[in-house]
Amino acid sequence: MEYLMPKNLPRYECLIEASRSFPDLDPSACQAFLHLLRAGEELVHNSEAYFSQRHLSRGRFAVLMQLLNKSEQTSRPRTPAELAEATGVTRATMTGLIDTLERDGLVRREHAPDDRRMMLVHLTERGREALLEVLPGRFQHMASFMGPLSETERRTLVQLLGKILEPGAASAPLPPGAS
Repeated sequence: MEYLMPKNLPRYECLIEASRSFPDLDPSACQAFLHLLRAGEELVHNSEAYFSQRHLSRGRFAVLMQLLNKSEQTSRPRTPAELAEATGVTRATMTGLIDTLERDGLVRREHAPDDRRMMLVHLTERGREALLEVLPGRFQHMASFMGPLSETERRTLVQLLGKILEPGAASAPLPPGAS
């Protein structure tokens, strides 16, 4: 689900002015949050456009990446439950992703040899080739977004984002009366 974000974010002076009416508004926190949210939206939008041009979605790409054994560029079978956990989606969503990937010949399902109740998802040769064809451009796409930052700035950005994503930081409880 997309957030509705204005193209032009409020100036810092406007946030300071708003904080006079809303004492809980921390102008610098609000500014940082809005810029991070806006940047994230832009990256997601551009990633979706990139994958769409290649007849993929971010979800389908994520499944293919989970199935690729990166060190050997071979397939590593996984259960749908493992894939759902690794990509942060529900099992029902994963079933839909696997269905479309299987329909397109990029993955195949088979019963696990030691437990016929369990399914394993395999990357097909066609899926591996499609992924290896998409990856170089994807890497260039990511590098183009990070191009304005120096190597030092990138490391700093990763450290700062890591602090935001530390356990508990992103799931801080809402204050009383907030919804």
